[in-house]
Amino acid sequence: MVVCRVRNAHKRKYALICLCIVGFVMYKYLGRPAGGRRITRKVGLSANSSQLTLEGQPFHILGGSIHYFRVPRAYWRDRLLKMKACGINTLTTAYLNLADELGLWVILRPGPYISSELDLGGLPSWLLRDGSMRLRTTYPGFTEAVNIFFDKLIPKVVPLQFKKGGPIIAVQVENEYGSFAKDESYMFFIKEALQSRGISELLFTSDNHNTLKSGGVQGGTVQYKHTHSTRTHIYAHTAYLSYLVAIRSVKLQKLNQKDLQDLNAIQPSSPTMVMDYWTGGYDVWGELHHVLPPEDTVSTVREILRRGMSVNLYMFHGGSSFGFMSGALADPSYKALVPSYDYDAPLSEAGEYTPKYHLLRDLFSRYNRGDRFPDMPALHYREAYEPAIMYQHLSLWDALSFTEGPFKSRMPVNMENLPVNNGNGQSYGYTLYETTITSGGILKSGDNVRDRALVFVDRSYIGLFKRQNLELAVPDGKAPWKTITESRSFPGFYMGRLFAYGYPSDTFMKLPGWEKGVVFINGMNLGRYWSIGPQQTLYIPGPFLNSGINQIILFEEQEGDFKVYFEDTPDLGMAADIH
Repeated sequence: MVVCRVRNAHKRKYALICLCIVGFVMYKYLGRPAGGRRITRKVGLSANSSQLTLEGQPFHILGGSIHYFRVPRAYWRDRLLKMKACGINTLTTAYLNLADELGLWVILRPGPYISSELDLGGLPSWLLRDGSMRLRTTYPGFTEAVNIFFDKLIPKVVPLQFKKGGPIIAVQVENEYGSFAKDESYMFFIKEALQSRGISELLFTSDNHNTLKSGGVQGGTVQYKHTHSTRTHIYAHTAYLSYLVAIRSVKLQKLNQKDLQDLNAIQPSSPTMVMDYWTGGYDVWGELHHVLPPEDTVSTVREILRRGMSVNLYMFHGGSSFGFMSGALADPSYKALVPSYDYDAPLSEAGEYTPKYHLLRDLFSRYNRGDRFPDMPALHYREAYEPAIMYQHLSLWDALSFTEGPFKSRMPVNMENLPVNNGNGQSYGYTLYETTITSGGILKSGDNVRDRALVFVDRSYIGLFKRQNLELAVPDGKAPWKTITESRSFPGFYMGRLFAYGYPSDTFMKLPGWEKGVVFINGMNLGRYWSIGPQQTLYIPGPFLNSGINQIILFEEQEGDFKVYFEDTPDLGMAADIH
């Protein structure tokens, strides 16, 4: 109990301080108000035969996904406030303390595999240094890495669970394992790894509608061995259904009755959760910009709510895949993703309100009758800066003199196994391989080029390896003709300056005349650009810029111009509806 005595008017300020302390104590230990009642935080989120409950009271998850790694830290609060103003009550990512401060519940997705169109699904590339590695299985090399990761991560989030006074009301076990499903013991291992370290809130699994049968954590007895350091652990999972089962949830974009029937058949007498309702889609190089009409989005969400189901919007705000973070699709054909993860989401890549946002806010306000949503935060100013002149150039070949000596090997070594980065190999980017030949002929890739490889003979470009082409003709000696060039050469680095006076604003870089490469602004890797589109602009958040001079460096692979341009609106390419 906190007691304060106020003897006279001069001490009223101390009374005010005491009242603030009392308020904090009540909030911390009694929980946030929910429907006019105090939350005791003893039971947490639970599932009965028909609905989710929070502390015994009916509760519907109105969730939204925002990836912290795709949003500048300076904009985290802005994006979450916009989410809350739309009527979202639950966040599915990991801004835990900020979410708690703003009154958002959290469904934690600790991985280790998170997909999210990230390179290798978010797994570290050094795992591939093990030639026998079997990712997402109970292969000892993988489980040891998971245990090390969870040993560091889980103790940090355990105190932030709901029953301990934090915002985490549920935890997802892995992600979309039904699409992979190589090891029947794996999901048990991940679940045990979470619970043995103190995770005690409700668990979910999440799978595409057509892989639900393979992705859950069901009852049964499974035994496997795992070696960690010098110790050997044997986990014996028994058939106590209440302990082993995690609630299955579904990912979808269209609400198909058969999909829901399939889920109910696998998981009868349980509430239905659409863990990922896809509000749009991602884009790949060489295709159109994918959009989902706002009316279609809102119609589906309305029907989900009408059926009494919980839903999470993936994405509520997509953001940008800065650096080399963008992944690629391998099946049915190889397609690399663009840096923009706008996703045609309710909040645009730059945090702008879209028609989807306004329609969903209206829908949620009518669904939550009587609840007044916070005001919508003001938008950030965007500016079309003056073009930057690329006034300095350094060819790739000249840049080699500034690097360490080459690593020599009798056979080519993949980048993950290069002896760099404290023995962890190279995770991303470019690798230059050189050898000496004495005659021309046919150069064969042997299906070892899994992305793209530019081929040069004596620094002259002769062709390109892609996944589809396995052979390339190499000329026998030089051709007598010389190409007319300026002082510039490719590949090469090009440097220029952007001037931003006053408080820097968001802007969008456009690169007409440039072919393919990577952009750095003040040392920050914005991502790739490629003339084939669809994406034509790269988003530059204001916090990435300095007041005054900003350094721009482009690494261009094939062809360049003298300028880069800045606009106040994005250009993600010609749009095509998602079907």
